[in-house]
Amino acid sequence: MSTVSTAQSAPSTVPFEFFELHVVRTRRLGPTMLRVTFGGEKLDRFASGGRDQRFKLFLPQPGQTAPVVPVDAGENWFTEWRAMDESIRGIMRSYTVRALRRGSEYALGAPSGGRPGADELDVDFALHGETGPASRWALRAMPGDRVTLLGPVVEDNAGVDFRPPEGTDWVLLSGDETALPAIGAILEWLPAGMPVQVFAEVPHREDVQDLPTLSDARITWLVRDEAATASRSERMVESVRGAQLPSGTPYAWLAGEAGTVKALRRHLVGERGFDRRAVKFTGYWRLGATEEQLVAEALAGSAG
Repeated sequence: MSTVSTAQSAPSTVPFEFFELHVVRTRRLGPTMLRVTFGGEKLDRFASGGRDQRFKLFLPQPGQTAPVVPVDAGENWFTEWRAMDESIRGIMRSYTVRALRRGSEYALGAPSGGRPGADELDVDFALHGETGPASRWALRAMPGDRVTLLGPVVEDNAGVDFRPPEGTDWVLLSGDETALPAIGAILEWLPAGMPVQVFAEVPHREDVQDLPTLSDARITWLVRDEAATASRSERMVESVRGAQLPSGTPYAWLAGEAGTVKALRRHLVGERGFDRRAVKFTGYWRLGATEEQLVAEALAGSAG
């Protein structure tokens, strides 16, 4: 049985830089998912720790050709960004690196729309129509559209949460479509033969993706529009509760809707006996709250 070996904890600081990038191409992965590929001259400095690598994405306001971001503010960027007029400053969201390709990896030339020798960054957007600025932007994204990223310049950085400790025998991954890019990247990172149980929720059958991995992954897809009347939290917990899980020391990574994530963590710790320290859980969004409400709450919390 394979085991995972990685750093026990993230470093306390994140060496980062702003990256001014542009859209190279877009590709629909299903009714709810859109992949946007970015390029840029400085992308060779962007480092990814793989797994669930987070970064900040800044989008332009309506009528702007590029986001307004205090790129020269150094470590004070957040204070300066927050002090800017909300109608002018770049729209900030957190996203996960789905893939980072170096130009040297192109053995047979670049994909359609790319350039041989150019670095590329793939970001998968979960679409929800016109209800949020990120979804609206992604639906209209065209080659050449400009964005700004705040990302790491070293691979071992605090933007990576998936850190199974030494001695982990198997991994449990759970999330909805917002967590699917991270789940896919984690599966690609895991070693060959590692037992993995994946519980992935998507809105439609057409949103189910092929998730390449060398690990021994068993993927259970929960399709919302095929489900009965149970709540999404109940569906996820019941799916995990009914599963035959591997033996040995587990590590769980849970992400997606906040209420579902908390309910599943309670099940794993309270009923399955998982060590609390072996369960990493993150609410990417909350049922009943808009993107702007969550951002406002986060800003208010950071001001305290």
